[in-house]
Amino acid sequence: MNKIAIFGAGGLGREVAMLIEQINSKKLTWDLIGFFDDGLATGDEVFGYKVIGNADDLKKHKSALSVVFAIGEPTIKQRIISVIHNPNLNYPVLIHPGAVLGKDVVIGEGTIIMAGNIITVNVKIGKHVLLSSACTVGHDVTLGACTAVMPGANISGNVEIGQCVYLGVGAKTIQQVKIGTNAIVGAGAVVINSIPPDCTAVGVPAKVIKKNNQ
Repeated sequence: MNKIAIFGAGGLGREVAMLIEQINSKKLTWDLIGFFDDGLATGDEVFGYKVIGNADDLKKHKSALSVVFAIGEPTIKQRIISVIHNPNLNYPVLIHPGAVLGKDVVIGEGTIIMAGNIITVNVKIGKHVLLSSACTVGHDVTLGACTAVMPGANISGNVEIGQCVYLGVGAKTIQQVKIGTNAIVGAGAVVINSIPPDCTAVGVPAKVIKKNNQ
């Protein structure tokens, strides 16, 4: 089995540990050695696994190791990934055995696909994307790197989603809209018009309520 560690020991980290266990229940693939986390002490125990270090320790790790980043906030995840330069690390794709993937689905390294996802055809998923449980992704969709799609979100066909987008729980899009880089779409929102970058949109239909970082 290949050794794997999770960066981030919060709630999402525990869910990713569960995902790894579910993958192993179908086919023994991963030896989960523990968590890296900047907010916990080395030796702490989370979900039955030890915290084995922080980001600095991960940068200096001296042997081959698969790592998955369990960080729900896209810009924080992108920032952490950007400073961890270690040729000993690799970033596997984790897909729940029950997820449904159609033809011509391209998935970037480090992506996490939880239980209940249905991803249809001709979909391009960037690096380190999170697809939480029970999401649907229609045909010809593009998801940018480090985007996070929360549980129960539905993305219709021919939708283009930029990098570091946060799509909230139960959010939906109609077909052929674009959601710009660093945008946040609130829980339950319905996107019927394109959303510009660097803003937050909520409601039915989704409307921009603020520019982010202001």
